[in-house]
Amino acid sequence: MTAATVVVLGLLSMTIATHAASAAGNPYQRGPNPTLASVSATRGTFATAQISVPGGNGFGSGVIYYPTDTSQGTFGGVAIVPGYSALFANEEAWMGPWLASFGFVVIGIETNSRTDSADARGTQLLAALDYLTQRSAVRDRVDPNRLSVVGHSAGGAGVLSALLRRPTLKAGVGLAPGSPVGDYRLSNDRVPTMFISGQRDTTVTRSYLDGLYSTIPASTPSAWVEITGVDHLFATRANTTEMRVLIPWLKIFLDDDTRYTQFLCPQLADSGNVSMYRSKCPYVPPGGSSPSPSPSPSPSASPSASPSASPSASPSASPSASPSASPSASPSASSACTASYRTVNSWSGGFQGEVTVTAGASAINGWTVGWTLSGGQTINQVWNGTLSANGSAVRVTNASYNGSIPASGSSTFGFLGTGTPSAPSLTCTSP
Repeated sequence: MTAATVVVLGLLSMTIATHAASAAGNPYQRGPNPTLASVSATRGTFATAQISVPGGNGFGSGVIYYPTDTSQGTFGGVAIVPGYSALFANEEAWMGPWLASFGFVVIGIETNSRTDSADARGTQLLAALDYLTQRSAVRDRVDPNRLSVVGHSAGGAGVLSALLRRPTLKAGVGLAPGSPVGDYRLSNDRVPTMFISGQRDTTVTRSYLDGLYSTIPASTPSAWVEITGVDHLFATRANTTEMRVLIPWLKIFLDDDTRYTQFLCPQLADSGNVSMYRSKCPYVPPGGSSPSPSPSPSPSASPSASPSASPSASPSASPSASPSASPSASPSASSACTASYRTVNSWSGGFQGEVTVTAGASAINGWTVGWTLSGGQTINQVWNGTLSANGSAVRVTNASYNGSIPASGSSTFGFLGTGTPSAPSLTCTSP
């Protein structure tokens, strides 16, 4: 063996050892060391496949795109929803295999109705993540602790709604995000949030986004990228500029992969076709590479009115979050299931509640939760269940898609009420 060969083998051994040490230090790191060329490419290094998702799971039909490699462990999950009156198949389907090839499991959904409000789109994003991690054919490929949401226009507003309702999400990306009903401020946003917008967008303007972006707390990682010369529909076409900032954002906060911070900090590694960039460098995932707490099992919702395709000029405050210190559990009238309650939000004259239904030692197929409203309380809206009431006595039965719960598994429903929140005594029965 020549001296040159010995040197080459030694360098190769050092490279392999360094990569192994890095992977051991971050169990979520996926794929080779990135370069500017690799994050700008239209495909990553993972081969991908896709499967269709039927309707009836809390959202319309959908498609899941996923890496075929099973040797590297689980991947982070991404749910994508289209804008008002649009279809995922026509708008963002191009993003599915692109993101999957970089090491993400992606579910793109059609909404229950093309005219669903922004808040309804947020609810469906969360339902899609629950389906992806709990019931989909590829659930064993997804880490339920590393999830994110992406949406365009009213779907981008749905992203903001989802982030506020499920703060255990790891990242959110609003593509020209409009405003959820009520013009949410983002002062309660704790999830790393990126805006991507178009310089020539006359629907979601820079001045509108400036007001919304400024409400994100200083402690919450955030970024805003404006793409040169594009209009409101930039996200409906394959767009390399969009993806070369979106992919690093997801890699940093879903995979704790700080190899990708170089593309966003201290400035964009490639500012071509970018007319404006705001950042909060450095971007360091909270907790480093240690596992993150699990997300709440299913979505809650916020008040919604009629959908709006365009944002209002100045966001106003949303109800302040005042979650109860711990859920109140009630003994079940049947050993088949139990139910527990928590107050998610409350404000003057109203509140948002969430009930978790947990199966006992055996699986159940159908459930009903009952309780008595306190003086002056009424229920205005329920999601993930069907309400019936007789005076102050109320009952919520499962929806068509969440009645079957495996042994020791759980499902949730939420509701909006008027009056002062209280901890009700719940009963849970299963046929």
